[in-house]
Amino acid sequence: MMTLYDFMGSGNGYKVRLVLAHLGLPYKLVERDILKGETRTPQFLTKNPNGRIPTLQLDDGSHLFESNAIVWYLAEGTKLAPADRRTRAETLQWMFFEQYSHEPFIATVRFWKHFLPKLSPLQEMELPGRMEKGYAALGVMEQHLARHQFFVGSQYGLADIALYAYTHVAGEGGFNLDNYPQVNAWMARVAAQPGHVTIDHKNT
Repeated sequence: MMTLYDFMGSGNGYKVRLVLAHLGLPYKLVERDILKGETRTPQFLTKNPNGRIPTLQLDDGSHLFESNAIVWYLAEGTKLAPADRRTRAETLQWMFFEQYSHEPFIATVRFWKHFLPKLSPLQEMELPGRMEKGYAALGVMEQHLARHQFFVGSQYGLADIALYAYTHVAGEGGFNLDNYPQVNAWMARVAAQPGHVTIDHKNT
């Protein structure tokens, strides 16, 4: 059985748990508290030299890390990962967008505000710029979703999972989604998918 090392508040870890739930794949959940440095121990670093969650131990004992790589591995050959060359590229396009234009701003601000007792002077200085870029990412999503039910084609898939993970908890970072009706409608469609679980769901 696969073992997922995770921190339950992580959107990146949630992506993996959501794919596992949608596909009905059994796994063991092992929680590691990133706030206490539990992913920086010598023992954990043998599993993931980058010292981060999520980290997935496969049945053969090897490990995969980086959330979008893990979900692609799990979803390969299923309805969540497109087989067509163009739609695969479009899926990757949005997954790279999530990692480079969305997560560094929306997820980072959420972590600062939701998990840290107070912001450092440097974080306070960076906050307005990160908020601005987070809203810019939401604007890109809003524009796209005005013309599409889901991010790639008309079918729910990995691009939606990647972007939903931190968008649906953006409010925990102080982002106001009231002016993004298409994003809100899309989030409702994602939450209505069969097999959907919430970010704090631990059922394995």
